[in-house]
Amino acid sequence: MIDFIENYNLTGLLIGAATFLVIGLFHPLVIKGEYYLGVRCWLIFLLMGAAGAIGALAVENIFWSSMLGVVAFSSFWSILEVFEQRKRVEKGWFPSNPKRKK
Repeated sequence: MIDFIENYNLTGLLIGAATFLVIGLFHPLVIKGEYYLGVRCWLIFLLMGAAGAIGALAVENIFWSSMLGVVAFSSFWSILEVFEQRKRVEKGWFPSNPKRKK
């Protein structure tokens, strides 16, 4: 399988498709994280980003290194999005968690 991907230069397309899926996954993670944990979940995204960045530096395979880099920077971007999500909740665009203490 790896030979097929490399022989037909499909690595870039696979990285692009996987990046699309990772970014799509982080959108609901931000929403659910803010709903259940509030903006405190930013620390989880920071730790995920740091782990992904370290992993991207440690892995030699270009595909997996790229994926770890995408996860790392998606996690870092999610920190900003968690605080933006709080504003969206305050505006009434998304539901707030009635069980969570403020």
